[in-house]
Amino acid sequence: MASSTSSYPLVLLLLLAATAAAAAAAAAATEASIGGGNTTATSSSSPTAYEMLERYDFPRGILPAGVSGYELRGDGSFEVYFPRPCEFLLAGTWLVRYEARVRGSVAAGSLTALEGISVKVLFLWLGVGEVDRAGDTLSFYIGPVATSFPLDDFAESPRCRGYDYDGAGADDAFFLPAAAASS
Repeated sequence: MASSTSSYPLVLLLLLAATAAAAAAAAAATEASIGGGNTTATSSSSPTAYEMLERYDFPRGILPAGVSGYELRGDGSFEVYFPRPCEFLLAGTWLVRYEARVRGSVAAGSLTALEGISVKVLFLWLGVGEVDRAGDTLSFYIGPVATSFPLDDFAESPRCRGYDYDGAGADDAFFLPAAAASS
């Protein structure tokens, strides 16, 4: 990266992607601390991933809208599910992709071994591998490179292009077909 100005959008994109994963992991961690061993939350009586994030003092906006379920295991590993892969623009510039399944491991203030979240930089998709929280700051890691953002940047969950959350018949033009998700 040539300058700190050109790296800021990349960092913001990475932060958003990592934040989504962190939110999902935090939600799973909270569920595990409440219920013990393996936890699956897909019914209306279970706390949502977003509610679990808030219980861990994470903003719900670190996880995109549209989560269909999540699982948290006793060892801290988790999976968060979306109806299908999704993408959205961060800061109007950076393309973020969430696969239909996001995985990782959660511990207090840390999401590690993340899979299923990536950001497009130039022509490359780069995976977000870790998110750490320190106070009111989240740090996102793509390989050895990290960038930090204030929690306030994630007050609302971003919407993936083309998702029809309320059943009102949203335009499917931006849904990612299964073949596109693997490219």
